Amino acid sequence: MLEKIKIKLQYLLPKQGLTHLAGWLADQKAAGFTQLMIKLFAKFYKVDMTEAKESEFSAYSTFNEFFTRPLKENIRPIVVGSNQLALPADGVISQLGLIVDEQILQAKGHSYSLAALLAGNYILADKFRNGAFVTTYLSPRDYHRVHMPCDGLLTEMIYVPGDLFSVNQLTATNVPNLFARNERLICIFDTSIGKMAQILIGATIVGSIDTCWCGCVNNEREGIIKRWTYPEKDKTGAVYLKKGEEMGKFKLGSTVINLFEFNHIKLNSALEPGTVTRVGELLAESIYANTGEHTSPHNLIDGTE
Repeated sequence: MLEKIKIKLQYLLPKQGLTHLAGWLADQKAAGFTQLMIKLFAKFYKVDMTEAKESEFSAYSTFNEFFTRPLKENIRPIVVGSNQLALPADGVISQLGLIVDEQILQAKGHSYSLAALLAGNYILADKFRNGAFVTTYLSPRDYHRVHMPCDGLLTEMIYVPGDLFSVNQLTATNVPNLFARNERLICIFDTSIGKMAQILIGATIVGSIDTCWCGCVNNEREGIIKRWTYPEKDKTGAVYLKKGEEMGKFKLGSTVINLFEFNHIKLNSALEPGTVTRVGELLAESIYANTGEHTSPHNLIDGTE
């Protein structure tokens, strides 16, 4: 009964208004009140401050500074193998596996389409048809910066306005097309393993989504799709990021979805829904399709030969 009430509230609450208010409050320098809010939040969500670059609450003048806190240097080792992809975020695996034709599993009984997730871009969606996906949920207690799974050249970025449903397990299980209806930022990279999409999903009271190359992309929330394209490597304005390098951050928690082309990666067999993730740990290994080897869809998930 309680779960049904929570879901009903997700539809009824003024999520846009609450998000604007939360974002405004989180940016205020309110001295004692800010410190109290940070301490209460950290206690309630059991935030581990020993990993933070600045472990004292007094180092943060706003709640957003605290929430997007950087970690200590080298506390998240990045997998070093040239064929290894790194996990992009601290959090929990929500779902992962194969994209079945163009359908992505959201939760038991719920799937959504590549085209819907990618804002109707059927040409882009076709790149990932029958590929692999990983959905990582970042809870309020987690580190909220997002990193690169592999070296990549940014080719385009698409901001898609949308709803701001919460993205926890309860809503993923009960709100159809959750990730394809929420606000999101789609970043497309050219990599050594083909196209990769790294998609940052907005949610209730997520004040903003930032990238390391252009800052906040959703301050205005004008309700229109926006698209940017980027030049080739070494050209003026090019954005080339190395494996493990930070690419963006959430101001309040959300979800990251990664998409990979068919037969280009083999997901880490140790990962499954509910697995706790840490930036830099093994996400997958690349498959060199030009060797002529055939890898079955089953093998893409469990790592068997």
